[in-house]
Amino acid sequence: MAATQGTEVEALDTPCLLLDEARVRANVARMRARLASLGVAFRPHLKTAKSREVARLAMGAPAGPAIVSTLREAEYFCEAGLRDVIYGVGIAPDKLARVARIRASGADLAVILDSSEQAEAVAAHAARSGDRLPVLIEVDADGHRSGVAPEDADALVAIGRRLVAGGADLRGVLLHAGDSYALSDPEALAAAAEAERVAAVTAAGILRADGLPCPVVSVGSTPTARFARNLTGVTEVRAGVFMFGDLFQAGVGAVEPEDIALSVLATVIGHQRAKGWIIVDAGWMALSRDRGTARQALDQGYGVVCDRDGTPYPDLIVADANQEHGIVALRRGSTAALPDLPIGTRLRILPNHACATGAQHGSYHVLDGAGRVAAVWPRINGW
Repeated sequence: MAATQGTEVEALDTPCLLLDEARVRANVARMRARLASLGVAFRPHLKTAKSREVARLAMGAPAGPAIVSTLREAEYFCEAGLRDVIYGVGIAPDKLARVARIRASGADLAVILDSSEQAEAVAAHAARSGDRLPVLIEVDADGHRSGVAPEDADALVAIGRRLVAGGADLRGVLLHAGDSYALSDPEALAAAAEAERVAAVTAAGILRADGLPCPVVSVGSTPTARFARNLTGVTEVRAGVFMFGDLFQAGVGAVEPEDIALSVLATVIGHQRAKGWIIVDAGWMALSRDRGTARQALDQGYGVVCDRDGTPYPDLIVADANQEHGIVALRRGSTAALPDLPIGTRLRILPNHACATGAQHGSYHVLDGAGRVAAVWPRINGW
């Protein structure tokens, strides 16, 4: 059924995506207070949210700042008034025309890059169009993915000079400490945050020593934002999944399990009692195939199973999943009793990865303090 304000969870069609608005607000407030205490600006990442209503909770003002991971997101949020935004994936030359169209709408959309080839394309675009396209040079914080090595002065300077000579606006440097996701010890996470900071400050210093501008020093990941102790030399921190939380981030220690705001509502549709299975109507099409917690100390299967109010059952997980069927069972080795869940019982499943699970759904059913649906917020997908 189509949900309206005050709808009971039991009346919703399943599977569907639930969002606890109070938890989102609390998660954002904690992050803002933490970063303010460290003297840096906050740039929320909207790649998980993909919703204007969630963006309004995350951002300090309708105009931003924010960062996105697709140009579809940039278009969607800029149509709603976002102005200060970074497209946080290395720019492909054939996307520059689309970037220009978004900028022509009044948005200050910046791009990132990490190669002379990309810099050449951006410089040519700026010279041809007269648009001083803002650019941040992506710097490799930890070998996780993309970026110029922070000590590679020749590469940093060559990219910076080409951008400036071509008429682009060199804004600064941007880093993402992706390897922090493989950690869980608070001291190791604090060390990763410090390594990210040092890499950022080193790269910024190289640009400035050559006379190149570097007003923005941007770092970010949910774990390093949570555990950084010193951000001297950094101007802004980016984080996104913390707003919702998920089981993977709980395994890292970046969020507490009770702070997870996102869940998938499912219905019990069958039993295989000889196997100790409960069958639900939420398979990997509703939960996603993400199995990131399998690499952590506690494997959460395809998600942790909770009652309709969000309280986890002891050791009960989605142990396996087909396209539209979830197989709920006790964690291997558990001594807990399998709960009696008759056909028709509503369950909530906490996700391994909020981004991947959210991408399976077209809207959030937003819960109020009484656990009733207070609103339905659309979300987008696509690139």
